[in-house]
Amino acid sequence: MLQQQHLVVLLVKLAVAASLASILTRFNAFQQMLMREERTLMQRVQLALSFSILFGAGVATRVLIPAYQAVDLGLEGSLAAGLVGGYVTGLLSGVLISIPAMFNGELMSMPLFAGIGVLGGLLRDVAQDKEDVWRFSPFLDLTLSRLLRGRQNFRRSAFQLLCLASIVLAELLRLFVAKLFDGKGVFLLEQNWKDPSVLTVFATYLCTVLCVTLPLKIWNNTRNEEKLEAQQASLTEARLAALTRQINPHFLFNTLNTVSSLIRTDPNKARGVVYKLSSILRRLLRNTENLTPLREELSFIENYMAIELVRFGDKLRFVKEIDPDTLDRLVPSMLLQPLIENSIKHGLSSKVEGGVIRVRSRLADGRLHILVEDDGVGIPESKLARLFDEGIGVSNVNERLKVLFGHNCRMWIDSRPDEGTRTGIEIPEIHTALAAAS
Repeated sequence: MLQQQHLVVLLVKLAVAASLASILTRFNAFQQMLMREERTLMQRVQLALSFSILFGAGVATRVLIPAYQAVDLGLEGSLAAGLVGGYVTGLLSGVLISIPAMFNGELMSMPLFAGIGVLGGLLRDVAQDKEDVWRFSPFLDLTLSRLLRGRQNFRRSAFQLLCLASIVLAELLRLFVAKLFDGKGVFLLEQNWKDPSVLTVFATYLCTVLCVTLPLKIWNNTRNEEKLEAQQASLTEARLAALTRQINPHFLFNTLNTVSSLIRTDPNKARGVVYKLSSILRRLLRNTENLTPLREELSFIENYMAIELVRFGDKLRFVKEIDPDTLDRLVPSMLLQPLIENSIKHGLSSKVEGGVIRVRSRLADGRLHILVEDDGVGIPESKLARLFDEGIGVSNVNERLKVLFGHNCRMWIDSRPDEGTRTGIEIPEIHTALAAAS
């Protein structure tokens, strides 16, 4: 019965270790510290303060309420601080965490915890790769097995064993100091236990190992989540860049074809097209943002349509019905050009009498609505169903909208043979900084 009570106390201690580690991860400043492997002196001090506040509070709770002995994780917290932050963090954490115990007359707590913190810093320095600290595992059999089978780097496996031995050594030092000073120099959880069994002693040392390992695993999980978010953001940026690059060559190829056809027949018009093309290229090279004000997007389209009007002459007309309130709203870069190009290529180029392309914009219920429509030949129903999968321009625009806005956007196409095509886009209303300031 007594042995079961001791084991329950040790389980509570493990729960406290996990809880304290989880509480620390809720603070953004601590999360940012975990993401750094190299820190300034001030950052190491700040990290030490983070450890000291929580683990020191556990020591203080045990001093004020002796019944809550399992909340004292002073030694484990000092060692973890050294492993994560190095010498300065481990030393300072050990000193600060021990202050409540010092006031309780446990005068060897400060040198012991400070020394254990420095030991953690030594272990961090020994690691071949700082990531090895986060990979520490208390499972001795797996470490030995991998070491013997050569499945891991020898130094990495040796470091795992060294960490395990160091934690056990720290607990032995605490036991030695407690015995040396007759239980008054430092707090020892099992000092009042009568005749602890071999199982209880083993569980005590295992608990110390796990109370260091659990926080490391919890903090490493937080680091991995942050890394995954950062990688996801990088992948999204790369995906958007790739989609944009898909549009630019396609658009430039068609424009250069226009220029080449005009050079011999009408050099003056060719020069005008080249001038417009230079304006377009200047804007493409300057623009590195995923979002741009609708005003700039329309200016880009005007240059593009100036080139197309040279090709089609009076057969093509371009009409804008733009709500002035929408001009400073942000839209994805190169949003309209692929849609207008589709209207020209598939809707109007084969129509003898030509037609009209109309662009409309409006705001409604906090959302920006954009409509591109033409009165061309339309799209057959069989092709319309596959347009988002097969149409380069349309599928590209739709894909970029999904990447930028997720499910908070909508794109639709309505077309009837001989009546024209309407393409609608609905996205959240996003103000530019200038519009927001005014």
